[in-house]
Amino acid sequence: MKREKRHEPDLALHIEDLTVAYEGKPVLWDIDVNIPPGVMAAVIGPNGAGKSTLIKTVLGLVKPTAGHICIHGYPPRQALKRVAYVPQRSSVDWDFPTTVVDVVMMGRYGHLGWFRWPGRRERRRAMDALSAVGMEAFAKRQINQLSGGQQQRVFLARAMVQDADVLFLDEPMAGVDATTEKAVVALLQELRDQGKTIIVVHHDLQTVRDYFDWLVILNVRVVAQGPIPEVYTGENLRKAYGGRIALLDPDSSGETPDAVPREVVN
Repeated sequence: MKREKRHEPDLALHIEDLTVAYEGKPVLWDIDVNIPPGVMAAVIGPNGAGKSTLIKTVLGLVKPTAGHICIHGYPPRQALKRVAYVPQRSSVDWDFPTTVVDVVMMGRYGHLGWFRWPGRRERRRAMDALSAVGMEAFAKRQINQLSGGQQQRVFLARAMVQDADVLFLDEPMAGVDATTEKAVVALLQELRDQGKTIIVVHHDLQTVRDYFDWLVILNVRVVAQGPIPEVYTGENLRKAYGGRIALLDPDSSGETPDAVPREVVN
C-alpha cells in the first residue's frame, strides 16, 4: 500500500474539523484534538458528549461526516498496527466460549497475517502479559467465569501484546473495584513511561488530576484541551457539565475541582 504524506507527525493523535452525525443529528461537531506522544490523556464530558463516538471514529468503527484524523502522522487505516483498543465491558459478548490466554493471543493476530496461527512464541508473550496484570493463574479459565475487574485486566493484557504506540480505552475503570482500578492505572502509567500514548474515556472527575497528565473536555464540541494544570479548572468543567457540577469558583471560595461529588458526574 502506498503511504500518503505524513500530516502532523509530531502528534500521537491529530483530529481536524471532525463532525460525526447519527441520523442527521451531530454527535461531534467540528472538533479539533491534538494529543502529543508519551502522555496519559483523559477524555471527559457529560453523558451524550460524544466521548465513545470519538474513540470509535478514530478507530474506523464509525464513519465521520467530515474532517480528518492522523495517528503519528498517518491516516488510521495505515496505522492499525500502531493502535490498540480496550472497549467498554458492556459492549463485549462475555458468553463467547474462549479461554483467557486465547483472548490475549488475539492481540497478536494483526501481526501474524492471514496464514499464520499463533504458536509458542505468541503464547509466551500472552502469558507474560497476563503475569503483568496479575492474571497468569487464570490463563486456562473461560473468560465468562471471571469477575468484571478480572475481565478488564485480561483485555488490558490483550492490548499490551499488540505492541501498539497508542492505546485507546473506553471507560476501563467503570464497574471495577478499587484494587483493580489502582492496578490498571499503575499499568497504564508504566506503559506511558515507556513512551506509549494512553487515551482513556474517563467518568470520575475526582481522579483526573491523580491519574492523568493531559485532558480533553468534550461536549459535542471540544470545550478545552491541554495539560491538566491548565485545563482542569472549574470554569472549563462548568462549560461542559453546566448545572450538574456542584462546584464553587476556586478564586472565590478556595474550592477546587476535587470538590465535585462522584455521583454528580457519573
